[in-house]
Amino acid sequence: MEDTSAQPVQHTARGGASRLRILQVMRESTHRLGVQDLAERVGLHVNTVRFHLDRLVAEGLVQRHIEERTEPGRPRLAFTAIVRPDTAREQRSYRLLAEILASFVTGTVPDASAAATEAGRAWGHYLTERPAPYRRADEDRSVTELLRILDDIGFAPERSPQEGSREILLRHCPFLEVAETHREVVCSVHLGLMQGVLAEMRAPVTAERLRPFVRPSLCVAHLAEVET
Repeated sequence: MEDTSAQPVQHTARGGASRLRILQVMRESTHRLGVQDLAERVGLHVNTVRFHLDRLVAEGLVQRHIEERTEPGRPRLAFTAIVRPDTAREQRSYRLLAEILASFVTGTVPDASAAATEAGRAWGHYLTERPAPYRRADEDRSVTELLRILDDIGFAPERSPQEGSREILLRHCPFLEVAETHREVVCSVHLGLMQGVLAEMRAPVTAERLRPFVRPSLCVAHLAEVET
């Protein structure tokens, strides 16, 4: 069996930003929390919270407790985050590695942005499933799959609520600290990643450009029709 105790939270909690948010709330709490408590704190439906809790328990990040009731009824389930004292150190180590790689690309590659975009495209192709031969995904399905992949990585993506818009709102950058210093590399990787995902699905749209830090906690990706 694979040992998950040494893996970073971003890797093991594969459900994306929602699951990480639930885990963070539990880590900040001084007492056990029930499903309803968590749903109210993170703003998700109780069934969605139950799904994420089951995954977190299976991944060894959360412990489930059965609390006896003093009145008739089913026992109450409560949850606590499992203490992992090395988590902060692991996060710093991964951030340091990302900083080293980004600075190396910036300092040694003639066109760092183009190289980073190409690397992102390659990984975007890898992270999604190619449709059957001669089959193309429609725009809605393609964007839905792109949002799923971005959410798994931790971007907390949303479609723009504006009617007719092809913008994707990225409300959380999982590599924020490195992006602030090496924007031309990190943001180019993200743009290429989206382009690779959409190209692998033979989508009718592509990621045309990415506007980083429109607000401190918001980047905006612009999609456009693929030229044929």
